[in-house]
Amino acid sequence: MGIERTLVLLKPDAVARRLSGELISRFEQKGLTIVGMKLLHVTPALSKQHYAEHVSKPFYPQLEAFITSGPVVALALEGIGAISVVRAMMGPTNAREAAPGTIRGDFGTSRQMNLVHGSDGPDAAKKELAVYFKPEELLTYANPLEGMLYAGDEK
Repeated sequence: MGIERTLVLLKPDAVARRLSGELISRFEQKGLTIVGMKLLHVTPALSKQHYAEHVSKPFYPQLEAFITSGPVVALALEGIGAISVVRAMMGPTNAREAAPGTIRGDFGTSRQMNLVHGSDGPDAAKKELAVYFKPEELLTYANPLEGMLYAGDEK
């Protein structure tokens, strides 16, 4: 498993509850590198683009209403196995089932208002990053702490 990039959205409930800094800090403390970040409102059109596979499902109108209800923080994170690392940090979708120590386990109480979204695989990450970031908005830079984060044979 090599260096990956993944999308994380801090959803409107996380932003409204003033958890953005705490959640970003968790990702940084884990050793993930922020290569893109922005605060934005998800429009209905952007929601349909991001959640295209869900648009025809009965729950989609409620999902769209929630994700467009307030600002979100979009993060592009990078690291070895970043996709699986982020998903483990988030915990299961239903926050009531999430273990303490995970983001949802520590801060969430809902299946839908579950604070964060993270790409579920490499194809989704590539697609989702392109929805939220232009190529020039994603940085590539050397992390001076990389030697303290990964052994040479892990890259």
